[in-house]
Amino acid sequence: MKKHYLLFSFFFLLTYVSGWSQGTVTTFDIKALQLETTKKIWVYLPHNYKTSKKKFPVIYMHDAQNLFDAKTSYAGEWHIDETIDSLQAQVIIVGIEHGNEKRTEELTPFSNEKYGGGKADAYLDFIVTTLKPYIDSNFRTKKGKMDTAIAGSSLGGLVSYYAVLKFPKVFGKAAVFSPAFWINPEVYTLTENTKKMKNKLYFLCGDSESETMVADMNKMIGLVNTTRCSCMHLTKSRVVVGGKHNEKLWAKEFGKAYLWLF
Repeated sequence: MKKHYLLFSFFFLLTYVSGWSQGTVTTFDIKALQLETTKKIWVYLPHNYKTSKKKFPVIYMHDAQNLFDAKTSYAGEWHIDETIDSLQAQVIIVGIEHGNEKRTEELTPFSNEKYGGGKADAYLDFIVTTLKPYIDSNFRTKKGKMDTAIAGSSLGGLVSYYAVLKFPKVFGKAAVFSPAFWINPEVYTLTENTKKMKNKLYFLCGDSESETMVADMNKMIGLVNTTRCSCMHLTKSRVVVGGKHNEKLWAKEFGKAYLWLF
């Protein structure tokens, strides 16, 4: 991890000092019939997308308002484009805007007695059967599961993990940041009932997020590891000392997660 951190910092510096080429971010709208709405999608294309004919892996991410632009974010941005530029990474990022007041509904697999929700199946069905086919048809993508990742934080971390359980043949990798397992503890039982998991998972949280965040995440990691041999090296976890539940933490750690996953 220290090696990854130093490499990330080195390339981040080079991007802005030496003027290495940068990727581009565009947006489009697409109907999400499963959710009875229209979704705004943000797409980051790597620096050499237009000058090459190669195909690229794809990372699907939630809460697109917070990924690329501080002006559209709720409490700061992830700096995804700057991070990927700094790594000169060969990947396409697809950000899906959350549904504002419907965010909890979309990103939770089960209904919570206090907070409601429980429409993640419809949300993921939109990604898998509507959005992904559109992306694969309109951009040069690698379509295999080990070239397709999903990533998010908080409720986005929860739904990213759930996506791997529900669609293991679609999402071969996931970055699960500060997952809100507390709101849907049913996912623990779902994991226990999963016979084999061959997907690559990167778990991350800070030790200053909540009283239960670290314990909740470690509980899930323990359950995941019972489904497969540790010799497969498919699970990575990181607890950041002093890390809080915010975009500052997730922005700082995203590059390390990308390097390990890809």
